[in-house]
Amino acid sequence: MLAKLTFKNQITIPKTVLDAFPHTEYFDVTRRSNAILLRPVAIKPTGERLAAIRAKVKALGLSANDLDAAIQWARRGRR
Repeated sequence: MLAKLTFKNQITIPKTVLDAFPHTEYFDVTRRSNAILLRPVAIKPTGERLAAIRAKVKALGLSANDLDAAIQWARRGRR
């Protein structure tokens, strides 16, 4: 397939390629030697990742004291 670069430095990606990535709005663009690599990226709303972490902590039954102890343990290992 061919894609043409416009005078505004834009490239239209063929529909047959984009059909493989439904609901993808953003792509990470990387240069590899003489190639351009596009990888789909899922942008999550602010707070969604934190909400998932809080849910997992709750499901594991961890308390604030458990988390504080884990942080202290991790910090001791860095010294």
